[in-house]
Amino acid sequence: MFTGLVQTIGIIEQRDRDRLAIHCPDLVAKIAIGDSVSVNGVCLTAIYISDTNFVADVSPETLGRTNLGDRKLKYVNLETALAVGDKIGGHFVSGHIDGMGKLSDRALIGNSWELCFEAIPEVARYIVFKGSIAINGISLTVSYCNDSGTNFRVAVIPHTYDHTTLKYLDLGSSVHLEGDLLGKYVEKFLKVSNNPNFSHNNLITPEFLIEHGW
Repeated sequence: MFTGLVQTIGIIEQRDRDRLAIHCPDLVAKIAIGDSVSVNGVCLTAIYISDTNFVADVSPETLGRTNLGDRKLKYVNLETALAVGDKIGGHFVSGHIDGMGKLSDRALIGNSWELCFEAIPEVARYIVFKGSIAINGISLTVSYCNDSGTNFRVAVIPHTYDHTTLKYLDLGSSVHLEGDLLGKYVEKFLKVSNNPNFSHNNLITPEFLIEHGW
């Protein structure tokens, strides 16, 4: 589990068919073998650590659903896993992306950036106005979206823009998108409650909470 607050930018210095070596001397001291690390929003496991980099295996499933296998991808956002007691300044990010999006427009508004993205329908249904979205592992707030969520906009402050890979994106660049976990659970509960085989005796009600000490 992560928060979407990027700690540093790493450089992919070696890419094999099923393995990535990522240069990040500022972060390796915080990583142990077996730790989870968010790499552009994708949860990977460190299997080797040196003084300057760490290595992670990348499964065919991950390569098929992300752009980590793209030879053009050089810079990645990195975040170590959330520990109990850590501050949660962003939102809960699982590191299991829902799909891909792409940058469709960029504008400098004052000293901040306004970035527009397109999302596939599988992700778009979780995108809501003022909701949270993880873009390449960065926790951001949706400042506008169309009714379907397939087109949305985020406002990015200078610090976030300068300290993440957002500044390296070109128009049309692909990005990893992960919708808010809360939206996924709400969707699941609605599907279950609308199922004719669902027993409404299982609903959580004020009476149920009082009965169980809440």
